[in-house]
Amino acid sequence: MLNIIEIKDIIAIAKTAGDTIMKIYQKDFNVEYKEDSSPLTEADLASNRVIVQALEKYNIPIMSEEGRSIPFHERKAWEYYWCIDPIDGTKEFIKKNGEFTVNIALIHNHVPVLGVVYAPAMNDMYSAKKGEGAFKNKNKLPLSINNSPEKLLRVVASKSHLSDETQVFIDTLNSEKIEQVSKGSSLKLCMVAEGSADIYPRLAPTMEWDTAAADAIVRESGKMTYQYECRRPMLYNKEDLLNPWFIVK
Repeated sequence: MLNIIEIKDIIAIAKTAGDTIMKIYQKDFNVEYKEDSSPLTEADLASNRVIVQALEKYNIPIMSEEGRSIPFHERKAWEYYWCIDPIDGTKEFIKKNGEFTVNIALIHNHVPVLGVVYAPAMNDMYSAKKGEGAFKNKNKLPLSINNSPEKLLRVVASKSHLSDETQVFIDTLNSEKIEQVSKGSSLKLCMVAEGSADIYPRLAPTMEWDTAAADAIVRESGKMTYQYECRRPMLYNKEDLLNPWFIVK
């Protein structure tokens, strides 16, 4: 299945979704709130329509943050499926700070094997396909490598969801100097993939669609997203779609 999907086609879908989002971003828009109190805008829904309609031609199941809730008994037999977040970082979108992304991932047997992360306000496109490498705007990742993390460790953390547990973890890291930056959305994983950050600890809740696309990029860049407790790679299409705490490095 993976060999019939061209990464350039998924990049084009993300770009179209991003263009749709930016038309709404540049004007006043309404904000609603879902049952879990997370924000929802017309841009989330418009982006979702663009992506889902474009992906339907592949005849692969689709799981989206803004789609219907699919019970585990229905999806547990999926070998392949699309995992999408039409806008990751809706809070950043509402704040208009530009740090939000379109996330499209293809999962095969619990592992992300293709991912596209597009930040339309920044015009940055990250992409990866298993066996073909990871890229930022057509430049192969990583763009840089820190050969002396014991002297300087660059840590990226959430802009809107920095938990006390995450900060405690950062404070105990072993390096002469720790440089901590904040970033919104899945861009944090992409920073580790590109080499502008060395580690991203997330000891706070996230959902599978928040990380799947960027996780594919992380893995193809030679890094990994590890579950915090067991230090094994992250898995997808679990019965509970809530991610465990994790560390990207």
